[in-house]
Amino acid sequence: MSAASWESLQEAAGPVSRETFERLVAFEQLFLKWNRSINLAAPSTLDDVWRRHILDSAQIARIEPEARRWVDLGSGGGFPGLVLGFLLAERDGASIDLVESNRKKASFLQAVVGQFGLPARVVARRIDDSYPLVAAPEIVTARALAALPALLDLAAPWLTKGARALFHKGRDYRAEVEESTHRWAFDLVEHPSLTDPHGVILEVTHLRPATPQ
Repeated sequence: MSAASWESLQEAAGPVSRETFERLVAFEQLFLKWNRSINLAAPSTLDDVWRRHILDSAQIARIEPEARRWVDLGSGGGFPGLVLGFLLAERDGASIDLVESNRKKASFLQAVVGQFGLPARVVARRIDDSYPLVAAPEIVTARALAALPALLDLAAPWLTKGARALFHKGRDYRAEVEESTHRWAFDLVEHPSLTDPHGVILEVTHLRPATPQ
């Protein structure tokens, strides 16, 4: 890929080595190969995997440049979890758990982790069965998994103990935030997406049950 692609990665994620860039380029090709037999992403997005999936995932790394312990929920085709795995390889002691219950998708995740030696572990379980296996993450991520109220319920065992969430959301996120306040109280920072003019990364902290009105 071109120098412009490397520059776009650094604009999204922050400083990234040439080696990590080249590994992500190789991952893109491997993803497309697997996607021919396993549905890892919507067909309409496959014309620009680099921007729509890899850069979109990589921008999370810029938001939390010091975090070391991550968990990605419903990792699916590896966005953002695998992409973060490549980027976290440049941070000493950093790692990410990839929670995915679908066996075929978990097999894909494990193949990529093994081939590239990523600092990642595949947790092939349902999210609500993974809590004892994923201890004290700093950051919880999820992309295209569920509406925000459901995401907060799923991530609550970690978020109520001090973890923070970084959730990709699209143009309708404000309605999801409003619905979430019926059950939860939380602090919220909206980070505009660098790849989607209508998208945001929602940073959720201090999750706690909402006080009845």
